[in-house]
Parts: sequence; structure tokens; C-alpha cells
Amino acid sequence: MISRTDRSLVANWWWTVDRWFLAAFLLLMGIGVVLSFAASPAVAERIGLESFHFVTRQIVFMVGAGVVMIGVSFLEPRHVRRLALLILAGSLVLMVVTLFVGMEVKGSRRWIHLFGLSIQPSEYLKPAFVVICAWLFAEHARQPEIPGNLFAMLLLGLVVALLVAQPDLGQTILVLGTWGAMFFIAGMPWLWIIVLGAVGAGGAVAAYATFPHVAERIDRFITGEGDTYQVDMSLDAITRGGWLGQGPGEGSVKRILPDSHTDFVFAVAGEEFGIIMCLIILTLFAFVVMRGLALARKEGDDFTRYALSGLVILFGFQSIINIAVNVRMMPAKGMTLPFISYGGSSLIAMAISMGFVLALARRRPEKRRPMSLSSVSGRAAAAG
Repeated sequence: MISRTDRSLVANWWWTVDRWFLAAFLLLMGIGVVLSFAASPAVAERIGLESFHFVTRQIVFMVGAGVVMIGVSFLEPRHVRRLALLILAGSLVLMVVTLFVGMEVKGSRRWIHLFGLSIQPSEYLKPAFVVICAWLFAEHARQPEIPGNLFAMLLLGLVVALLVAQPDLGQTILVLGTWGAMFFIAGMPWLWIIVLGAVGAGGAVAAYATFPHVAERIDRFITGEGDTYQVDMSLDAITRGGWLGQGPGEGSVKRILPDSHTDFVFAVAGEEFGIIMCLIILTLFAFVVMRGLALARKEGDDFTRYALSGLVILFGFQSIINIAVNVRMMPAKGMTLPFISYGGSSLIAMAISMGFVLALARRRPEKRRPMSLSSVSGRAAAAG
């Protein structure tokens, strides 16, 4: 047991870290390992690999993700900004390189080989982008003459352009939604809400008209005609699982679903462990988002408030998109379920993101000072 009188780095971390967040993240990681055992052996056997190929890799990735998350959580807010800036710069460079030398999968270039590993740069870009935009919004709030909001818009345009070039419309929607929520929290005037909403609607129409695979997925979702095999099987798996599921290893849909260990792992959870397990997973995701927003609301530092809000909103939006696709409430998208779906890039990037959350949510003497009435009035006037 660590004593409260201990002044070591680890002791200070233990007594200041948000242990509710930590417990939720570790529980999600544990569920991810369990569902990897349930979903991935059938996929491995189907493509001629050793049964526990994906399980072994998932455990290695999960251990690495845990180490990264804990390591990042030791950082001070200023170090979070610096690390995010380095990750953002590296990710942007890699995304440009990926457009030219990356692996082409189903018409998209999202992956690049580095040092024997397949890396998806856009996964690492997302948390870094959120943190840097939070810093830009905070700088504008602190000194209105600094064009932080304009720089955040320019950065958004660059990131969206690179994502569309891959193309990766799912990640584009995720980034746009998160950025818009952060801008709103930062005090965006109503005029900007209308303008950006119109731009977003125009972008959606342009994507439908420009990218045949986007139009095809939307048409399939609306009409129910065409190849809806994976989504139909996913919904059927959840339905057949009932409340308590068919039992570990007893599911059958995972044997015919091509992406049962990645995009459709939620369906495997529903079939083998039942709706109860699905509700537990949903509750954990909701808890992370609600607790993050509640802590951010009490935060007196603008950067910490915006960054903490943006990171948990990103986490929540990604979860919603994945689950909505699994239950046929959204057109199919290649989006992983945080900490649960198989994938090294997704796991490590999510560990960095939630490490940022743990670092920013740590209790510090200067944190969560109540804001004065004059401060609130000043911000409202600036926002107007």
C-alpha cells in the first residue's frame, strides 16, 4: 500500500490520478481481451493462420497500450501539449507519405509499413489534433487578439483534406464532429454554428456525389437493397444472443463475418454474452464521456477544459459510430470499438488519448478553481 506521506513520483501519481477513469479503461481492456478470445480464432482459421494468432497479438498490443497509457498519464498539461504537437507533426508527415507509398486496401491508402509494423497514421493524429485545437481555442480565449480559432480552422481543413484524399470518410466525420463540439464548448457564436453546419451539410452532399462507395453505402442503408450481408449478420447475432447470450465460444456468426474481430466485435459480444454484456460495454463508454464532461465543467483552466472535453467526446463519438453500424442504425464504416476491437494502431492511439485524459484529470492544487463572475461575464462578451 502506498502511503500518503510518500513523496515519490509513483506515489504522487497514485494519489492524484482519477481512479474511476483508470478502472473503466482497464475494464474495457479486459473485455477486449476476452472478446478477442471469442471472436478472432474463427477469423484466423478461416484465412489459414494459427488459431490464436490474433489473440496473441492482441494481448501484446494490449500490454503495450497499458504501459503507454500509464506512462502518458504521468505528464503535466504543458508536457501533454508538447507531446501532442510532436505526434501531430509526425502523423501529418506520415499521412502525406501514405498517400504515395502506403498500402492500398479496398481503394483506400490508410496504412504504411514502418520498421516491420503496419501503422495507420490517422489513428495517432486524432488525439493530438484534439489537444492542439484545445490549446488554440484556449489561447484565443486568453488573448482574443491571438487568432487561435482561425488557426484551429486551418488545421481542421488540412486534416480533413488529408483524410478525404485517402479517402477515409468515417474518420473525417469523426474529426469534424469532435472539432465542432469543442468549438461550441469554446464559446462559438451562433452565426458560426449556422455557417459550419451549412458547410458540413454541403460536404456530405459532395461526398455522396463524388465517392461511389459512399453513395453505395448510403443507398444500401436507406433502401436495404444490395450487399448488406455483414450488417444483417451482425444484427442477427445480437438478436440470437438474447439477454444472456449463447455462451462463450458458442456463437456461429463470427465464423462467417469477415470483420468479426474488428468492426463487428460488438456483435460477437451480443451473441455469446448477451444484451447484458452489450449494456455493460455501453455503460462503460457512457461513464467515461459523462465523467470527463463533468470534470471538464469544473475545470478553471481553459486548455484543460477544452482538451478533456474533446478527448472524451472523440472517444464517445467513435464508440457510437461503431455500435450504430453493428445495430444497423448507420451506414457501414470501418471504425474500431475503442479498447475492444483488434488492431495495434487503434489500441496504442487510444491508449495515448486516454493517457492524455488521465494526465489532464489528475488532481492538482491549482485545478478546478471556481471562476469569478467577472471572468464568466468577460468570456460571454468575447464569445458574443
